[in-house]
Amino acid sequence: MASEYQPDSLDLLNHQGSVQQKLEYLLENLQQTYPFICRIAIAIYDALQDQLKTFAVAGVGHPLLEHYQTALHDVASLQQMKDNQFIRVINDIGGELGGGESPTQHTKALLKAGFHASYTFPMRYNERFLGFVFFNGAEKDCFQGRALVDMDMIGHMITLIVYNERSNIRTLIATVKSAMLLTHSRDPETGGHLERMARYSRLIAARLASKHGFSDEYVEHICLFAPLHDLGKIKVPDSILLKPGRLEEEELDEMRRHPMYGHELVDALIDNYGLNGVSHVNMLRNIVLYHHETLDGAGYPEHLRGEQIPIESRIVSVADVFDALTSARPYKPAWSNDKAFAELKRLAGAKLDKECVLALMDCRKHIEEIQQRFRENEYG
Repeated sequence: MASEYQPDSLDLLNHQGSVQQKLEYLLENLQQTYPFICRIAIAIYDALQDQLKTFAVAGVGHPLLEHYQTALHDVASLQQMKDNQFIRVINDIGGELGGGESPTQHTKALLKAGFHASYTFPMRYNERFLGFVFFNGAEKDCFQGRALVDMDMIGHMITLIVYNERSNIRTLIATVKSAMLLTHSRDPETGGHLERMARYSRLIAARLASKHGFSDEYVEHICLFAPLHDLGKIKVPDSILLKPGRLEEEELDEMRRHPMYGHELVDALIDNYGLNGVSHVNMLRNIVLYHHETLDGAGYPEHLRGEQIPIESRIVSVADVFDALTSARPYKPAWSNDKAFAELKRLAGAKLDKECVLALMDCRKHIEEIQQRFRENEYG
C-alpha cells in the first residue's frame, strides 16, 4: 500500500517570492523547534558607500530599525566580524554592555523590545561580503548546543536566498547597463549621474516609506532600478539623440517614444533571461515607462495625471530632474543646490510630486555626501 508523501516543510523557498516573504516563512518553521527565536533580520552591505542598510525582517509587530543605514566602519564589532569572518553569539545582551561599552542604536532597540540574546551571521558568497543575518531570542542563554548548529545552517540558507535574489537582479542590471554603454557614448548623461540619481531616489523613498508603507526591500529596489530609467534611448537614432540644435516636432515625437522602447526591452530581457521571479519587477517596468509623466498630464507617453503615475516613477522623476539641474552639461553649467531646490519647488504640484520634492529637500546633508562621493571629473 502506497504511503502518503509529506511535502518538504521548506518547499516554499523554491518558489517565486520576495526575500521578505521567504524570511517570514523560514522564521515560522524555525519557531516550531526554537520558539524563543522572535526575530530574523537582514542588513545588506553597499561597498561603494561602506553602508550597512536594513533590508528585510521577520518577527515582532514592527521592524525595530526601519529604513536605517549606517557606515559599517562606525560599528566596530560588525566591522571586525566582516574582516575576520567570525560569527558572534551574545547570550545576554544587557550583560555584554556591563563592561562600559556604549550601546548602539540597534542594541538599545533590541533591549527595549525585550530581546536578551542574539546570533549574528556574516553573509559571504564566493568571497564577497553581502551583509549580516541577525537572529534574536527572547530568553538569555538560548543560543547553545544544537541551536548553534541550526542557526549556522539557516544563516547559510538565507545567504543563498539573498545572493540568488541579488544575482538575478545583477544579471538584469548588468545586461541593461552593458546595452546602455552604447548610449553613454552618445548621450550627455554620465555614469556619475546614474549613481547619484539612484541614491537620491533611495533618499526620497526612505523618507516616504512610513506614509506609503514601503518596506526596506522596496526602498532598496528603487535604488537598484532607478539608473535603468532611460534604457529606451538605445533605440533612438543618433541623428536625434546627438542633434546639437532644437528638435523638430517629428524628432521630438521619436525621442518621446524612448519610455515605450525601454518598456519593450525590459520585457524582452526578463523573458530571455528567465527573470520573471525577480522581486518588484513591475517597479522596474513603471520606472522605465512613466518617468517622464507629469502631474498635470502634459508628460508622456500616456499623459497620466497625479496619482495615476506610480509612486516609484514620481520618485525617480524628482531625483532625475534634480541631478540634471545640478550637473554640468555641454549646453549649461551646473546649478547650485539652492537654485535647483528653488526650481523643484516651482515645479512641485504642477509637474513634480510635491511630497517627493520636499522629501529630497529634507536630505541636504546626505545629498552633499552623495555629490562628493560621485562627483564628476573630466572623464564623466
